[in-house]
Amino acid sequence: MLSESSNGRAVLVVGGTGFIGSAVVRELLRPSCGGPAVTDVRVLARRPLPEWMMSAGARRIPGDLTAPGSLRGCGDGVDTVLHLASYVGRDAALADAVNAAGTRALVGSARTARFLYVSTASVYGHGPHRGVREGRLAPAPASAASASRLLAEDAVRAHGGVVLRPNLVYGPGDRWYVPLFLRLLHAVPVWSEGGRARTSVVGVRELASVVAAFARRDWAGADRGSVYHVNHPRPVTVRSAATRLCRGLGVPVPGTDLPRAAHWELASRLLPQLSPHQHALLTDDHYYDSTRVWDRLGLAPGPGFGAGLAASLSWYREHLAIPRAA
Repeated sequence: MLSESSNGRAVLVVGGTGFIGSAVVRELLRPSCGGPAVTDVRVLARRPLPEWMMSAGARRIPGDLTAPGSLRGCGDGVDTVLHLASYVGRDAALADAVNAAGTRALVGSARTARFLYVSTASVYGHGPHRGVREGRLAPAPASAASASRLLAEDAVRAHGGVVLRPNLVYGPGDRWYVPLFLRLLHAVPVWSEGGRARTSVVGVRELASVVAAFARRDWAGADRGSVYHVNHPRPVTVRSAATRLCRGLGVPVPGTDLPRAAHWELASRLLPQLSPHQHALLTDDHYYDSTRVWDRLGLAPGPGFGAGLAASLSWYREHLAIPRAA
């Protein structure tokens, strides 16, 4: 288990108003259960912070990853930088500006701080990936966004920072995994290979607990430059995840089956905006040995996808346009 400092922490959260970042800020502002508190939460942001953050004690540090000059001095007096901002779209120039160049500028502007970067298991590429431990699989990113995030990892690790690689993240604020899964299920209500593929997932609250635990504790020398997979240790099958999702949101459960190649051919026609990598993430094995980080921090990973999704259904119902059968 990591050792704990006797002093409070001053933390700069980059991307603190986003999906993962908001959950991390909430966790940091929550009274800690023993050990040092984070006494100073700063959020790098282009725009004013939400009222709940300011009223809870967070303060805004103006800055923009695409404008390196705006980052000067952002790390002054900061113990730890939690870098949670990423561009995940298909604009290669913007991906490089935000993820690669932005991260390098951030590291250069806060050289005395510790760094933690939340990256993605997508840096490994298409797959299939089955139970891989950290360090056993060479990255082979399949998109400009993932390639630029790997460059961001390189900058953070060269500084001695820690990199976290979750696979698919769900929960309140999710605008990618569950929405994309629902669009695929609506457009192609058919199992691929019976839905047998297994995938690693993590709830955003559990991911936030890991990030906050690193922020509150001293890092041993072995953690410098380390990579950790951060998912629930028990993967879920695509069929189980889809069935829970469909039943929870009142969407028809697929009733027929196709070979994976035929499923992709149909999906590429009916959902042309779906990339081959996105289809692979949702229909092929992508699960990773994720036990090391929980053991390292002495944290429980929670009950898993079923309970986590059940607690998030009200948010998804309120914020997503749930597809219905014709």
